[in-house]
Amino acid sequence: MQTSFSLAQLADPQVRESEKILRACVHCGFCTATCPTYVLLGDELDSPRGRIYLMKEMLEHDRPATPEVVKHIDRCLSCLACMTTCPSGVHYMHLVDHAREHIEKTYRRPLPERLLREALARVLPHPARLRMALRLGRLAKPFTALFERMRLAPLAALLRLLPSGPPPRMPRQDNRPPRSSQGVRKGSVVLFSVCANQALAPRIEAAAANVLSRHEIDVIAAAGQGCCGALLHHLGRSDEALAQARAALDLLSRQIDNGLDAIVVTASGCGTMLKDYEFLLRDDSRYAAKAAKVSALTRDISEYLSTLGLAPTRDVAERVIAYHAACSLQHGQKVVREPKELLSKMGYSVKDVPEGHLCCGSAGTYNILQPEIARRLGERKAQNIERLKPDAITAGNIGCISQIAVYTDIPLVHPVELVDWATGGPMPQALRNRGIAA
Repeated sequence: MQTSFSLAQLADPQVRESEKILRACVHCGFCTATCPTYVLLGDELDSPRGRIYLMKEMLEHDRPATPEVVKHIDRCLSCLACMTTCPSGVHYMHLVDHAREHIEKTYRRPLPERLLREALARVLPHPARLRMALRLGRLAKPFTALFERMRLAPLAALLRLLPSGPPPRMPRQDNRPPRSSQGVRKGSVVLFSVCANQALAPRIEAAAANVLSRHEIDVIAAAGQGCCGALLHHLGRSDEALAQARAALDLLSRQIDNGLDAIVVTASGCGTMLKDYEFLLRDDSRYAAKAAKVSALTRDISEYLSTLGLAPTRDVAERVIAYHAACSLQHGQKVVREPKELLSKMGYSVKDVPEGHLCCGSAGTYNILQPEIARRLGERKAQNIERLKPDAITAGNIGCISQIAVYTDIPLVHPVELVDWATGGPMPQALRNRGIAA
């Protein structure tokens, strides 16, 4: 693709990087076949190729974003399936992140949109606030249909995502041997605390800690850790996101200095963000080296557990598990085989979901901000899963778990919960709730 950025524009490292990405595109259109919004809507401007043209025009001429551009960029899930498909190596993720930042700085959204996005930015990255919002949302959940009729679709979508019961308590970590009997430790990791997990599913990180400790890995809690910055970053609020990233880097760097094998993450969206710190802070003289170390040490929980040579201690009777590959894991981190191989080794019968490359519609806050497209994708994903008739569905991202749960009654669990169960931990609560025999 030809570009005509000025020398003054190219002095900006972000513009220079976007120009390099644009020049890599050869207009082949392979990306259209795997783009969820193009598959649903059939509009070229809702394909990666179409959006690339829009972003090029906006960035090259340094123009304020127009309503038309904002509409089509907002519809992008950032699922990154296009990056997996692209034969030319176009790094679409960094390009669309730049466009979203430009939109945030140059476009004034309608007041209802501004209020909603501000509320999401102020609540979701803060577990205590999110737990309070869950309690309030539980009171409003019975009125979901009413909000839908009032054409308050984002609010109705948000309420559908909320669990019916009260926010769960952090479960006790079982099966951790007392330190005096642990003997020689095989490794040391920081278990990165995921904001949404703390409020919605603390059982996930408890299961991860159980498995790691049971297999002689020291688990270090990142005391005082805040959000990784992913949510604000994808809302285009880059300055705030990078402030959160720097705070996380300060904390994690101190842990690295004390000796650390890995930073283990149980939400693939957060893992993708941490692995991208090296790029995001490459020009920050104070943080570039820290960011490179953190990115190099970050591992999805399935990646790390796959290196430990785990063996099951319980017969799980080859229960059929539908594996939903979270977009941020399969496309963002290129972690594809490890979760499935790990679960198969534990004794589960793991089934790939048809159209597994297509997003479920979660995509961070997308299922709230773009509820209609997210609903269609969620229904399509659930229909594909139900064809497999599985005992349970597993996904490595809390957003996917919450989204898919709206559209199916099949229990949803994180892969690490299944590994915990197979290696001596408790049966996942979602399976117990369905009365599945241990």
